[in-house]
Amino acid sequence: MFLRAINILTLLASVLLLASLSVEIIYSRELAPFSALYQQVMFVICIIFIVDFFALMFSSEHRWRFLCRNFVVLVLSVPYHTIATWAGLQLGHTTSMILSGVVMLRSIMALYITLRWLIVRRATRLLWAYIATVTLCTYLAALLFYEYEAPVNSSVVGFSDALWWAGMNLTTVGAEIFPVTAIGKLICVMLPVLGTAIFPVLTVYITSLYGRYSHSGTGVVDDSDKPKNNS
Repeated sequence: MFLRAINILTLLASVLLLASLSVEIIYSRELAPFSALYQQVMFVICIIFIVDFFALMFSSEHRWRFLCRNFVVLVLSVPYHTIATWAGLQLGHTTSMILSGVVMLRSIMALYITLRWLIVRRATRLLWAYIATVTLCTYLAALLFYEYEAPVNSSVVGFSDALWWAGMNLTTVGAEIFPVTAIGKLICVMLPVLGTAIFPVLTVYITSLYGRYSHSGTGVVDDSDKPKNNS
């Protein structure tokens, strides 16, 4: 129960991180440094992530093995913004975006961990993991695209334009908005590649669902998992 409570707290922290990053990007000045409030929120979120990591580690039977296998997760949970502030470093906007992206990866891992214990059935878990991946990738790509394209691209009037652009490119359909910055062009190339890689997951889910219902509807039973009678 304690671990589940920590996992839920971590998931809430991930949602808070996404919300605070959205406010900083959508409602802030063009490429302005992130506010002190955002850095404080980021510090609290990172502390929650670290507590979650060590709670899982101390509940594991092989703690050092857990630490070695999940060391990257711990690295993604470090509050780099706060450390840079304590060290007297002045972070630029692009550097802050990169550090926020590092912690955002930890948020995606928290979502995956929560889905694993919330959803028992593997097929249903696969579907929700697919939906969460598509939603997060579309939204994060839209945030990044809006941040760098809105100041210089006349086609990006509001965040809804960036969101529509990201969704169309992730589905490999394409949009009539053409990026003009290097970051925008990079996202424009990566989104269709990502969409091509993750869409087969939905195909696998639909195929398995169709196979299960077709067997149950026709009375056909798959005996591949039953023990063979060699007598």
